[in-house]
Amino acid sequence: MRNTFTIAGKELQGYFVQPVAYVVLTVFLLLGGWFFFAMLRQFDEMVQLIQMMGQADQLKEMNLNTRVIDPLLHDLSIVLVIVMPALTMRVFAEEKRTGTYELLLTAPVRTGEIVAGKFLAAASFTLIMVALAWIFPLILMIFGDPEVGVMFAGYLGLALLALSFVAVGLFTSSLTQNQIVAAISSFGMLILLYVISWPAEAGGGMVSSVLSYLSLPEHFSTMTRGVIDTTDIVFFLSVIVLALFLTQRSVESARWR
Repeated sequence: MRNTFTIAGKELQGYFVQPVAYVVLTVFLLLGGWFFFAMLRQFDEMVQLIQMMGQADQLKEMNLNTRVIDPLLHDLSIVLVIVMPALTMRVFAEEKRTGTYELLLTAPVRTGEIVAGKFLAAASFTLIMVALAWIFPLILMIFGDPEVGVMFAGYLGLALLALSFVAVGLFTSSLTQNQIVAAISSFGMLILLYVISWPAEAGGGMVSSVLSYLSLPEHFSTMTRGVIDTTDIVFFLSVIVLALFLTQRSVESARWR
């Protein structure tokens, strides 16, 4: 564990030196802020319209969680699909390009510790990014009355989704020394996991059920509605563990070549 935390500390420090991490953080928060205030303005206009029409019953059905936070979290998940490959593309590919990868593999550390350390660093930066996005629900809590439990479940889902993206990004980065190839490969895999359930919408049976289960948005959507199901948590953790296992095997194969 000592080697793991040493690698994680070094990698995390590197994120705050590289400009890519700041660009990813800025893009994520700027787009999140744009979506948030656009949906909040739309919500306010709908409330004013309903008040002018005197429909008090319909006004009671207006909910900040379903009208603002839920669509915001889904928009942020799409932003993560775009920006996470840029954050993770250099984790292994950059070391291969600069020649420090061989030094790392010959160091007295296990490949599992290398992978775990790099994942902890990327995961820590990602969780910081998601935590900063809490500024949006905090604004609603100050000026409105949203359901805190539902928001917590939604952001927990966003954090697990982001960590799954990190693990997939590490795997693709371990396969190549070209950062662009790593980013495109990661983006392609994330898009596949995002749209894999689309064919299931037109069919049925066991294949449809399997495709729906493998879809990241299906599990994420459940949590944005305020439902924390162990099935969804186990699914996200399984994706993370599987991706890290494949990354470890990729790094292990490079050590013996």
